[in-house]
Amino acid sequence: MIALPSTQVPVPDAVAVMIGRQVPEHVLDAEIKATNQAYVISLCRKPEYAEAREYALAELARANKTLAKYNPKLAVTPGSAA
Repeated sequence: MIALPSTQVPVPDAVAVMIGRQVPEHVLDAEIKATNQAYVISLCRKPEYAEAREYALAELARANKTLAKYNPKLAVTPGSAA
């Protein structure tokens, strides 16, 4: 049997908008917040930014709690949004 390579099919903008309308607003807000905090965590590498990193981790955990309640696969990790 010959395995064909998997290709990604682009999603039309209208379909993406329709899918986005199905997701509750608070989940979309949590996704934006989680992505932003994951980016901030990646910037806070030095020891003098430890307090900012801890604050960003707390905000990320709070946003991930909302995302995981809606769908566990939506959780954002600090290294995934750089």
